[in-house]
Amino acid sequence: MFGWSGRSLEISLSDKSSKFFDSPLLHEYIGGRGLGVRLFVDRTSPSVDPLSPECPLIFAFGPLNGTIAPTSGRFCAVSKSPLTNTIFDSSCGGQLASKGKGCGIDAVILEERSDAPTILKIGEKGVTFDDAEAIWGHDIEQTAQYLKEKYGKGTESLIIGPAGENGVLFSTISTSDLRAFGRGGLGAVMGSKNIKAVVFEGKRRTEVHDSEQLKFVCKQARKLIEANPITSKGLKVFGTAILMNIINGMGIFPNYNYQHSHSDKASLVSGETITTAMFERRRACQSCYIACDRITNYNGIISRGPEYESIWALGPDCGIFDLGSIALSNYLCNKLGMDTISCGSTIACAMEMGQTGAFDSGLKFGQNDLSEVIGSIAYRRGIGNELANGSKRLSEKYGAPDLSMQVKGLEMPAYDPRGAQGMGLAYAVSNRGACHLGSYILSSEILGIPKLLDRDLTKEKVSLEVVLENLNAAVDCLALCRFTGFALSEEYYSRMLSAVTGVEYTENEFISIGEKIWNIERIFNNRAGFTKEDDRLPKRLLEEPVREGPAKGKVCRLDEMLPLYYKARGWDDEGAPMDHKIRELGIENV
Repeated sequence: MFGWSGRSLEISLSDKSSKFFDSPLLHEYIGGRGLGVRLFVDRTSPSVDPLSPECPLIFAFGPLNGTIAPTSGRFCAVSKSPLTNTIFDSSCGGQLASKGKGCGIDAVILEERSDAPTILKIGEKGVTFDDAEAIWGHDIEQTAQYLKEKYGKGTESLIIGPAGENGVLFSTISTSDLRAFGRGGLGAVMGSKNIKAVVFEGKRRTEVHDSEQLKFVCKQARKLIEANPITSKGLKVFGTAILMNIINGMGIFPNYNYQHSHSDKASLVSGETITTAMFERRRACQSCYIACDRITNYNGIISRGPEYESIWALGPDCGIFDLGSIALSNYLCNKLGMDTISCGSTIACAMEMGQTGAFDSGLKFGQNDLSEVIGSIAYRRGIGNELANGSKRLSEKYGAPDLSMQVKGLEMPAYDPRGAQGMGLAYAVSNRGACHLGSYILSSEILGIPKLLDRDLTKEKVSLEVVLENLNAAVDCLALCRFTGFALSEEYYSRMLSAVTGVEYTENEFISIGEKIWNIERIFNNRAGFTKEDDRLPKRLLEEPVREGPAKGKVCRLDEMLPLYYKARGWDDEGAPMDHKIRELGIENV
């Protein structure tokens, strides 16, 4: 079999048993997110408790992993989020994907719960179960070092930190090279299963059907990536933090918990400033020549990033414009295993709750040292025990739900949709909750890719939103980095996939696979209790005009877009896929 391994591994943690089985529906779901979602929904009730033994945690690889395809060092995790209670997919880069795929598997499924802290060691012959008592409580860096010493440099690992062990609802799963499944709290799912780490030691190579055709397509793709100013210059030189001055200049840079959307201080924490003050070296994921990852050093604090979203959430969203504070907070979140966006946004929510008198946590906008509260969240100590459940639960408990900047329980990233209407629709309808990556329609609204659209338009963006959601879901199946989308079209993705697998995929067939995945996720969420009422933005963004800057006076006009979006999707007025759409996609049996 070309591209695919043809088998997956199912691990029963309660009785320490495992079995290989034939990977199902590979031609139809490709791998990565698609395979993970299908395996998950086939094994799970939509009403399952994410932290119960009955909730599987799936890691899925793609047919391009282990090939020369650009940015093919990514893979996906799928489960149900304890933060949002939606089905949840997450993508991760680094060096692990080829080691996992090299075990001769397309996916690994963790089921039930171990009776004690455990390390799983996976190779081509199966899995071994090792005791993790000695490292339970260790942070990500300590655990990564321990695993390298114990299992050797030829391994790569998935690790949870103290936050995952303690059930923080926005805890992460990190790789041994400090990449992460960042959002949605999948670290808590892994922690609930008593799994401290999953170690992969695979050496099997990915077989390619037509290596010459793959070389040709990849060479052409590389030319496009190197010709694009974002992927060849911007991300390479400044990392994702290059967005800081751009987004602020457009007046869609939320700060002080979305109370403001522009700041004269943004340049203090911009990518240009970080490059001057902190940059040490670039680092790339496997098979990537965009190399957006950065190692920084600020007064001895050596860390990955901070990325644009992390800078914003742990900085300006909390009224902080001090690089030292942001660098330390980012380092601690990575070390303890927490999503920087949800962590910072939840702290910002608590700060505004204190400002309004709803809840006095002792946190105030502009306090430069967040290290104590970040530690208290990871270990669920004191006030941290409240914040560890995320901003939605915190704000609702104290009677101030409008102060939580979230959709479906997932905290919003660093783009104010009052000044970019398409982004508002994207947040509202994302199956994960307030996610900027479902479509990243901001690429069109701000960067002009694939074409520049007026940021204030609404109805004209609905069809593009649907197309981008479908395309990105399909790209997650390969699994490749979303940044390739700045330079590549579906033509290149389908040609690379066809060259590797020997199965001919047209561009339309490739995108339709993404549409199938998006609809399956929607159906799962509907059956889990989500309705049209959950496709909403925070009241502030719908009713309170922006106070200052280029977007002054604007609100997000979501109601102009949502009905048209449902219609374009083939859903009914309540946002549920209609029978004809389900038949068209061939998902009646899901």
